[in-house]
Amino acid sequence: MRLSFRTAILPTLILACAGSVPAQDNETWHEPFSPHRVVGNVYYVGTRGLASFLITTPDGHVLINSGLKSSVPMIRASVENWDHNAGSALVKQLTGAKYLVMEQDVAVTEDGGKSDFEYGAMPSSLYEPAKVDRALHDGDEVKLGGSTLKAHLTPGHTKGCTTWTMTVQEGGRSYDIVIVGSPNVNAGYKLVNNGRYPGIAEDFARTFQTLKSLHCDIFLGAHGDYYGMEGKVARMTAAAPDVFVDPDGYRAYVSERQQAFLAALERQKK
Repeated sequence: MRLSFRTAILPTLILACAGSVPAQDNETWHEPFSPHRVVGNVYYVGTRGLASFLITTPDGHVLINSGLKSSVPMIRASVENWDHNAGSALVKQLTGAKYLVMEQDVAVTEDGGKSDFEYGAMPSSLYEPAKVDRALHDGDEVKLGGSTLKAHLTPGHTKGCTTWTMTVQEGGRSYDIVIVGSPNVNAGYKLVNNGRYPGIAEDFARTFQTLKSLHCDIFLGAHGDYYGMEGKVARMTAAAPDVFVDPDGYRAYVSERQQAFLAALERQKK
């Protein structure tokens, strides 16, 4: 499956790393996982395999990624403990949230995946359409209750795949957070002569340039395995941010994913 980060604020916004829900699946996407605070006002409320993050503020909350439709009850339970997008329509219905999506992924969001360049012809990959309330553009900021998130267009995985950054305070320190959308080249992706997405290879190349330019203290992502979530949670103490501070891990992940993209591109060119 692929996700691109779209967003929602509860009850005001939903942000997304937008993406359709392809036929590929993983049982961990449907398994509950203990909600936990990452740093400051940032909480993990996703399933074991699909990450969702809650940004709490005095004026409402922001949800980054709604996961699958089956994820919504687990996300709701995790959020209530604190007081990937197929579930976005249900989240909007339950909360009245405003839905914010990068402009390049608005159409696929609103048609339920039918216009997806890779999975649109697969009935099993379609999902309930959701109306987008605001189309985002590269560099746009989303501000709520003293928190500011910045949207970075990191396309390729989807045309509007979005990486989010924000700065939070904890214990007198500032932490720069990067929530990576996805830099993955899924099985079946055509990087050469792709009639439905002619600039896909160039977009992936741009994505890695963008990711390398971001300053990262705390590395998060659309799936917990991007940043070793389970191992880090197992090591959590009262000083939670220390567990998630991982600039070296971020750089290593981006570099490894870039090499995987370049290798796939070379194979397809041959």
